[in-house]
Amino acid sequence: MAAEQLVAVLFLTLVLIFVNASAIPSNRLKSLNIIKEVNRKGPYVGLITVYPPEENAFFASKAFKPDGKHPFVDLSGRRFRVGKVQGKKVIYVRCGVGMVNAAAATQQMLDMFDITGIVHFGIAGNVNNSMSIGDVTIPKQFAHTGIWDWLNPNGTLPTNDIAELDFGSYNVPKGDGVNLLGKIGYSYEQFFSESGKPNTAIPLFWAQISEQWLRLAAGLEGMELERCVNSSVCLSREPKLVVGLRGSTANIFVDNAAYRDFLYQTYAVSSVDMESFAVVMTSLSNGYPVIVIRGLSDLAGGQTGQNAIQTFGPLAARNAAQAVVKFIGHLS
Repeated sequence: MAAEQLVAVLFLTLVLIFVNASAIPSNRLKSLNIIKEVNRKGPYVGLITVYPPEENAFFASKAFKPDGKHPFVDLSGRRFRVGKVQGKKVIYVRCGVGMVNAAAATQQMLDMFDITGIVHFGIAGNVNNSMSIGDVTIPKQFAHTGIWDWLNPNGTLPTNDIAELDFGSYNVPKGDGVNLLGKIGYSYEQFFSESGKPNTAIPLFWAQISEQWLRLAAGLEGMELERCVNSSVCLSREPKLVVGLRGSTANIFVDNAAYRDFLYQTYAVSSVDMESFAVVMTSLSNGYPVIVIRGLSDLAGGQTGQNAIQTFGPLAARNAAQAVVKFIGHLS
């Protein structure tokens, strides 16, 4: 009887293995097998950028040296590239625009690969008049400024909101009539963490960049950055790298002077982008160090005329990539 039971158990196990294997697409099985091999050579520093111009600037630096056997792994539509930068093992991925893409790519990298921490980089809008296009910012904190309570014109701000944007304050002429858009209350993110109580979120507005990596990044201040887009288009001053400011993230491309000023005056942020908070929060939630390096490509609406991202975006991306390469070189 025992022998019959053993045979039955073995048969059921084989059936389950067959069903599970057949349920996974063959290309994914191939990727998972490659990942196993890649992880045997780990650990790696995870590098995440957003869209092609940033990726192009990173690879144009020639700092990335692809792995000879497995230069990349394709997973869930993204290409994770395996190699070295400054002699350090890295895995690079382009996540795509927006916070959902950023969080998904970050979580997948942390789940699937042997990662020690995440370096997120790219370009951003500048909302701080003491900073300039071409500068590089490595913020100490990020806020998600896209979680809103959209209130009616006569509504009151919920007690758990951080700040209020009253559309009526921007009527022209000022105070004339009632603005039916009402007002927006800025709310907290819900933060779940590896070190916290399971299934229990804490309110989070400012996500803190990892202190140890921030101290390491401080050594980059004073590094030389590029000033010219090409032989005929240059910045009027030498760009600088600044560590320790604040950044804002939302699924909004900011190109509006009034909203730019509101963000700076309300939250004292210096940069705006659409991914950084998601990468930072996901990394911290999983217990990994993280840092963000962003080149300032435009004035987020503070300019006269057209947004400068098309002109200076490539320069900002190159400066950010240079800072990333130098930072990786400083990692032990």
